[in-house]
Amino acid sequence: MSRLTLGNVVKVTTVLLFLPLLAYLVLVIGAVRKNLRATLEGLLYAGAFSTAVFVLDFWGLPALLALTAMGASGVRSWHLRDLWLPARRRWWKRDPAGTSSVVEPARAHGGLAVEGSDHLPSAVAWVRMQAERNRHRLPEDAHRTVLQTCQVLDAVLAAEQREPTADPRFEYELDAMARRYLPAVLKSYLAIAPSRVHERQPNGRTPVEELTEQLRILAAQAAALDASRHRHLTAELSTSGNFLREKYGYHQPDAADRVR
Repeated sequence: MSRLTLGNVVKVTTVLLFLPLLAYLVLVIGAVRKNLRATLEGLLYAGAFSTAVFVLDFWGLPALLALTAMGASGVRSWHLRDLWLPARRRWWKRDPAGTSSVVEPARAHGGLAVEGSDHLPSAVAWVRMQAERNRHRLPEDAHRTVLQTCQVLDAVLAAEQREPTADPRFEYELDAMARRYLPAVLKSYLAIAPSRVHERQPNGRTPVEELTEQLRILAAQAAALDASRHRHLTAELSTSGNFLREKYGYHQPDAADRVR
């Protein structure tokens, strides 16, 4: 999927114009996208660069430190390109099931953005289909966990389609769960020969144990996304209620009024 869009061209051009300040790029990406991990990482690069340029003598080791911070920030900016250089995308729309599940995380006003005709429900459907097709190769607990996780994700996606939260971080995590993490774990396990799934690996675990543990983590994350969405909607309802009571002068009756 192409990233050659007008918005991305403008962003890259701006970065090139301010190339000496490349060390601050990861910090800017994290701050704009409200990504805590990227922000903290960007503070490290920006702090090292600022110390080298404004505190220490720029020549010698400080210059090396500044260049290292710029290079590291540039490399990490490319790794984080999904956050600031999204591929060409369209609004979420109903498409026939069974299409490819390549989706770029992006925020769209009023719904979840996806690329082309691909969308997240089809990604979850692919996982469920693979789990059923390879049921004989999956441990019973793992098969059950995959189906339960898909069920939770389906419910969250359906709710998002009806009433989007418009929370970029939530949408990014939901996209990553449905499009990347869950399919990747399943595909990686199924790529292993059945005769080797019980062999101990250097980390001391067998592929079966790894699959079970990773699916347990993903199931917990799916449940956390579901709970997060409910908390968000509940908070919105309370906020609108407080606004209406304040605007129109209606207040909750106190305990004495309720007794009377």
